[in-house]
Amino acid sequence: MITEKEFIRIVNYVKKNFGIELSQKKTLITGRLDNYLSRNGYDSYTQLMDCVERNPNGDEARDLIDNLTTNHTYFMREVEHFHFLKEVVLPEVKKSLSTTKDLRTWCAAASTGEEPYTLAMIMKDFFSLEDGRWDTTVLATDISTKVLEFASKGKYLKEQIEPLPDTWKRRFFKSLNSEECVVTDDLKKEVIFRKFNLMDPLPFKQKLHIVFIRNVMIYFDEETKIDLVNRIYDMLVPGGYMFIGTTEAIDKSRTKFQFVRPSVYRK
Repeated sequence: MITEKEFIRIVNYVKKNFGIELSQKKTLITGRLDNYLSRNGYDSYTQLMDCVERNPNGDEARDLIDNLTTNHTYFMREVEHFHFLKEVVLPEVKKSLSTTKDLRTWCAAASTGEEPYTLAMIMKDFFSLEDGRWDTTVLATDISTKVLEFASKGKYLKEQIEPLPDTWKRRFFKSLNSEECVVTDDLKKEVIFRKFNLMDPLPFKQKLHIVFIRNVMIYFDEETKIDLVNRIYDMLVPGGYMFIGTTEAIDKSRTKFQFVRPSVYRK
């Protein structure tokens, strides 16, 4: 049983270190951590948090965030974004970057990989006649080590890839057995998975053209969200695009972004 003091301690730690607001989520915290405590021999939440704070880069801290973050995603989620990317953004990019052919895309909440692989498939499909002259590698980051390990393997149930076009299934996946398939090595090369905490300084040496940061800022309070949005603005090239979740919104009066359409913004 978690005490109020222990609950507040976890809430404050997660908010300070990861920006995630859990002050109204006591049931979520206990639902996801009670079994973890008993499986790993902890007598109390206090004992767990003592270990976490003593070694913030250790297994306990990693397991804490792995258990508390939500990783619900699927191929072609919020499909209107992908249509807009293919029909509007990429034709613009093809013209503006015709000399360098270096398209920099960041998927900032990669989860189990469905979103960044979808982006990579769209890029490969769109630039298929360019004979490999474009660099369209997608940087995919997440705070959870567990989901990144899953994503990097690229193994999915065949029912999970059902929403994809048949041509993509044949081109970008290999069958493993009657139920499972795996992303091809060629597509895996188009996605770089890295662990990254969105509260840390953005690590990019060059500015970005496209940022997908969907369905993650719903876990942040307003100040954390606006700070992150403005840092992303600074890291985009002029004319660069930011996509957020379709159920998310940002206060347009507190950012320099231009509103393009619901959940799509431009520098």
